Amino acid sequence: MRITGGLYRGRTILCPPGVIRPSMDRMRQSLFSILGDLEGISFLDLFSGSGVLGVEAASRNAAPVLLVEKDPRKKATILRNIGFVETSIELIIAPVERFLRTNQRSWDVIFLDPPFDFQSKGAVLDAACEAPHLSPGGLAIMHLHTAEKVSTERPGLKLVDRREYGQSLLLFFRRKEETGEGRPPRG
Repeated sequence: MRITGGLYRGRTILCPPGVIRPSMDRMRQSLFSILGDLEGISFLDLFSGSGVLGVEAASRNAAPVLLVEKDPRKKATILRNIGFVETSIELIIAPVERFLRTNQRSWDVIFLDPPFDFQSKGAVLDAACEAPHLSPGGLAIMHLHTAEKVSTERPGLKLVDRREYGQSLLLFFRRKEETGEGRPPRG
């Protein structure tokens, strides 16, 4: 896999051991074209796999970037993949559900890429979009297989975009602003 744009365009990203479903270059390139320049935008990558989405975000000036991956066998490869990134990027090895129970930070963009066989996609999306995780006005993006059924009617969220790339589907949800605070990301 290669980074599709920004500061690190063309850099190679290694595939870690274990189960992984790398996102297509075309899909990533389109996603980050939609998001645009991420300068000043914080980015949380849940179910990060190889870390490629987080590196793509950092390549486009997002900071800080946090990757959450539960499989400890992927840690060494992910650390190698993010080793050249010069801005704030970190990795936490933990199940996403445990991370969300302890996280106290707000994120402008949250990308969720659960495995296709993950059974609680709707529940983890709802949990990730609650305070403090997703900033008011923030954007949550979920990657699914086109055959999967996840309700787009989510409490406190509005579906603002839906894109299909082959058998991949991206759903873009905007968190409703409660107090008008925070800087909502573009896109």
